[in-house]
Amino acid sequence: MKILGSRPALWPTVFTIPALVVLVALGTWQVQRLFWKLDLIHTVEAGMAAPAAELPAAPFDVDSWNYRHVIVRGAFDNAHEFHLLAHSRNGNFGYQVLVPFKRSDAPGWVIVDRGWIPTGKKQQDTRREGLIEGETTVHGVAHKTWAAGPFTPVNDVPRNLWFYPDVAAMARLAGIDGTVPPLLVDADTTPVPGGWPQGGQTRVEFPNNHLSYAVTWYGGAIVLCFIYVIWHRKRAQEEAAAAADADAGGTPQA
Repeated sequence: MKILGSRPALWPTVFTIPALVVLVALGTWQVQRLFWKLDLIHTVEAGMAAPAAELPAAPFDVDSWNYRHVIVRGAFDNAHEFHLLAHSRNGNFGYQVLVPFKRSDAPGWVIVDRGWIPTGKKQQDTRREGLIEGETTVHGVAHKTWAAGPFTPVNDVPRNLWFYPDVAAMARLAGIDGTVPPLLVDADTTPVPGGWPQGGQTRVEFPNNHLSYAVTWYGGAIVLCFIYVIWHRKRAQEEAAAAADADAGGTPQA
């Protein structure tokens, strides 16, 4: 081959082709993730800029209410409280308190994320004042739930320890009839009696390093190709030099 200077060597080629495929695939995946992240950021910015509105009755298009300021009225089912493993906005370890909310402004239920508590406040007896009873209004941000990732542990239901918000499972455990929308309503920073849980934990800042990751993977693919070509050219030069030496050594002397 003219580009390589010689025929491709077996083992370098066997190594290079799969490695090149992997590097290009990873780079392409990061490009896809980049566009997904940009779309998410646009959705969040547009939703957060919209005025607060009453959450409609289910069923409704959850995507159109993703990261929207909402208002819901009803009552908490404090007997069924779920603890989602999480860090506070300051990075402290603890839980998000997820509570079923029986709506009075529309038929059905929704899961409200009341906010963050430290590990020492997991038992309700330690924050009895914050267990709001009766009719109340929640101002917050609605957003879609997320599914478990490949490395996410299985929710430990007997210990009431959740690693991702499985709304359907929570609804079953709470004995709720009917479908609960696959979203959470994150309560805002409105003060809670006793101070716990602490609302306003919605995260709307998303790191976006996918472009640099894509450049890294594609750059690795280019470097690998460069090394492959240079190695073969050097090999071709060495073979040509060896052939020339052999020809010179075999030439009869006058």
